[in-house]
Amino acid sequence: MTMKLALLVLLALTSIGLSACAGGTSTPPDVVGSADAPEVLPTQEYQLGSGDRLRIIVFRHEDLSGEFQLDGTGRFAMPLVGTIDANGLTTRELEEAIQKAYEDGQYLISPQVSVAVTNFRPFYITGEVNRPGSYEYVDGMTVDQAISLAGGFGYRAAKDEIMIKRGGSGAQSVIVGGNQRVSPGDIIEVPERFF
Repeated sequence: MTMKLALLVLLALTSIGLSACAGGTSTPPDVVGSADAPEVLPTQEYQLGSGDRLRIIVFRHEDLSGEFQLDGTGRFAMPLVGTIDANGLTTRELEEAIQKAYEDGQYLISPQVSVAVTNFRPFYITGEVNRPGSYEYVDGMTVDQAISLAGGFGYRAAKDEIMIKRGGSGAQSVIVGGNQRVSPGDIIEVPERFF
């Protein structure tokens, strides 16, 4: 019985070693791109989400203006109109939603609203870095800069297989290069190399 088990283990290790020598790397089905040709994620207009902090100005109405934090569902409460769902909206779309809420409630006639993000939600780094965790987003940051912020690569990091999940933990992983721009809420994963 033990001899059969040892033989099976030896066969499995041999086949793994042969596929590694042949250059065959298997990419999990939920990963796009490869180390040879990393993907470049498109830059899109920023969409608001939980953790963002906003400065909202309702012109000529200082009592309605202020700073607001989006809760875990991407919502916040505005004076008079109540809860507003900002999750997935751009700042321009949110301006329009607030204007509509004040007009529909007949609180204001032709309100003018300005929305600016004062503090972006964090991004996350996991895997083979020296200090994995969440970090404050800085506009224009690249993957290389984010990894430096996390203390650099760990000893066993697969430096050419860095992945990003954009759009939450359920999003598809994409292998990217070090010059890829990071977005708030991104999950950057540095996998472990095998040899």
